Amino acid sequence: MSKTLVCRCEDVTLQELEHAIERGHDDLESLKRYTGFGTGWCQGKSCVALCARLLTEKGGSATMPITPRPPFHPLRLADLAGLAEVAEEDTRAGRPPR
Repeated sequence: MSKTLVCRCEDVTLQELEHAIERGHDDLESLKRYTGFGTGWCQGKSCVALCARLLTEKGGSATMPITPRPPFHPLRLADLAGLAEVAEEDTRAGRPPR
């Protein structure tokens, strides 16, 4: 049996979406919350259109956009780790926190 991925970031399959719609998740936001599509690093840029099309084909409503959640832009952990050094330097120099 093959596995058709609809959301590559969160590994949500076509079968999982169809099952969620059968369970009554008939709007885009509810479907996103149940399956997790659109919550990965791309924030739905790759999968929302596919999920909306499937939902409308099955009789659901895709009129409301999904609610985006941070991070809107992915960050490398190294970038976040560097913030601690900047804060420490500011403290030593007597500067207020940024």
